[in-house]
Amino acid sequence: MASSSMDMAATMNDLPDVILSIIFSSVSDTRARNSLSLVNRKFLALERSTRTSLALRGKARDIYMIPTCFRSVTHLDLSLLSPWGCSDLLSSASSDPFLLAHRLRLAFPLVTSLTVYARSPSTLHILLPQWPNLSHVKLIRWHQRSSSPHLGNDLVPLFEHCQALSSIDLSSFYHWTEDIPPVLHAYPSVSKALKYLDLLTASLTDGFKSEEIQAITAACPSLTKLLLVCIFDPSYFGCVGDETLLAIVANCPKLRVLHLVDRASLGSTRGEPDDDGYTREDAKISKVGLVDFFTGLPLLQELVLDVYQNVRDSALSLEALHSKCPELKLLKLGQFHGICMAIESQLDGVALCSGLVSLTIKNSADLTDMGLIEIGRGCCKLAKFEVEGCKKITMKGMRTMASLLHKTLIEVKISCCKNLNAVASLRSLEPIQGQIERLHLDCVWEGLEEDGGILCFDLNEGLCQSFEHEYGSKRKKSRYSSDPDPSSFCMQSNGNGMFSKSWDRLRYLSLWIGAGVLLTPLPTAGLYDCPNLEEIRIKVEGDCRTGHKPSQREFGLSCLAYYPRLSKMQLDCSDTIGFALTAPSGQMDLTLWERFFLNGIGNLSLYELDYWPPQDRDVNQRSLALPGAGLLAECLTLRKLFIHGTAHEHFITFFLRIPNLRDVQLREDYYPAPENDTCTEMRVGSCWRFEDALNGRQIPD
Repeated sequence: MASSSMDMAATMNDLPDVILSIIFSSVSDTRARNSLSLVNRKFLALERSTRTSLALRGKARDIYMIPTCFRSVTHLDLSLLSPWGCSDLLSSASSDPFLLAHRLRLAFPLVTSLTVYARSPSTLHILLPQWPNLSHVKLIRWHQRSSSPHLGNDLVPLFEHCQALSSIDLSSFYHWTEDIPPVLHAYPSVSKALKYLDLLTASLTDGFKSEEIQAITAACPSLTKLLLVCIFDPSYFGCVGDETLLAIVANCPKLRVLHLVDRASLGSTRGEPDDDGYTREDAKISKVGLVDFFTGLPLLQELVLDVYQNVRDSALSLEALHSKCPELKLLKLGQFHGICMAIESQLDGVALCSGLVSLTIKNSADLTDMGLIEIGRGCCKLAKFEVEGCKKITMKGMRTMASLLHKTLIEVKISCCKNLNAVASLRSLEPIQGQIERLHLDCVWEGLEEDGGILCFDLNEGLCQSFEHEYGSKRKKSRYSSDPDPSSFCMQSNGNGMFSKSWDRLRYLSLWIGAGVLLTPLPTAGLYDCPNLEEIRIKVEGDCRTGHKPSQREFGLSCLAYYPRLSKMQLDCSDTIGFALTAPSGQMDLTLWERFFLNGIGNLSLYELDYWPPQDRDVNQRSLALPGAGLLAECLTLRKLFIHGTAHEHFITFFLRIPNLRDVQLREDYYPAPENDTCTEMRVGSCWRFEDALNGRQIPD
């Protein structure tokens, strides 16, 4: 009887196809989906019918290898075809480009969203007619703009062939700001239908001027999402001010997402912690202009104003956000001062935006601990909080804010704050360290003893006494908030200033560290127990030409072996500058620095690695050196390896020793990407020979 009941037990295969389709659609990991498709024919059909996004790799010349079983794909990414950044579609020596485009259309007939690397408009002329119903196109180009004398010529095919276009993403496409307005006005029917326009291009040498922004918004009145690089510096002609902001409101009243970022703020380099936080000039943005700007955008849900110029006494203007933009969920303010006056117990300024889920405050020179506490009391729904370049906040204010937001806050970034080094940042988050999922901090190791231990001082007494001093009795504090008494979190400590619980939910960690500084103190600074940490990003920055030789043999990647589930790493040394060729006497060239950074990486069980080699800007060279290639080849568990630079052909053959390696690519995704690689011998044929050798191996799994 028991055996018969077991035979009749229902399995997942018995579920209706509708339910199985929903389950399959929720699976995003590519390898997991591939495994599902191998169960049986039913699972194979369901997996293929629910896969709507696909990124093609491999060589485009091999037409016969284009998969034909993904006919439900609506988003197709062709930007990663090998070799990266080459116009392989135009390589008529190996195949007919029009035949290749035709085969792509037959294989993916339902495509409505396309991502493509377009070095020249001829690539778009070939591809875009294949899918007349395209609604979203993302163009990528890190190489220099084509030498056409006609402004906007690179974008003409996009507007000619895509009449149903509603979304354009040029955030990774190098162009001139002068290219955009003419092409928008030349095709008014397409421009008026646009809903999404991303012009937040990091490689632009200048931002959009006021008259260009007004022309763009006038041509696209239906925009709901607009992202722009601007010029807010009043010393430049055409800088953005009140007039431009009000023109945006008048031309595009349906905006829900608006990002206006100064060109100087787009750089990835860290600010200077010791400056006073004020710039020389004030932006041409007034309090009245801000209020009128907010009033004209009642549907706004995301707002980024990173102006890089002083906007003073902004609290009164920001108070209008709560009433004028009731749907606002995300707010980022750069170089806004006086955002929260924090007078007694009265909420003001940005603290009145109680509906915010994400808040970023950057370079607010007069933000204090009391301001942080007011924000914690008022913005009680915050799940993400980032603070950068705020010189007056301390561990006490950040810790109290974290206590106030203990129910919601799961993502935190603390960077370039003079009084918040790595140890202080981690201690300030102790009240919520069990719920933090994503974290960024700067590896500034002040506060560690010489032997690597943590300075032991009792945080509880100082924090609780200061909290009582600033807020009075517990009865008075209960009127401020319905949350539990924040000072009660002090009692969770084990008595020596350290909390006993681990960072159980931390899955992503981002670190900034100066060149020549060791990573080894990271675990002892307070991040020893991170059992679920899966991904880490390390940004190394500094000028190795002026620094001293490191005192240790290795940077300290071996210390990351403490984290058992760590499988993905991004090691970014792109802002580490040194001598690519012969270094002066007493200095190390980039070859030795790369050995210093990568020593110990073989001790980690990494599945995926993105690596940006250090560079010599004088010769525009960012390439993998021999020691780096040898050390990367010691990562025997790697499945994916992406080098964001170039390398010699015989260096990358070292990677063939990695048994499970399946995906390797050299990506020169920085501006200007070299037109012809003269520092190494890597050519199109070099990449193809390596990939043929890689794909010809037997892979155990």
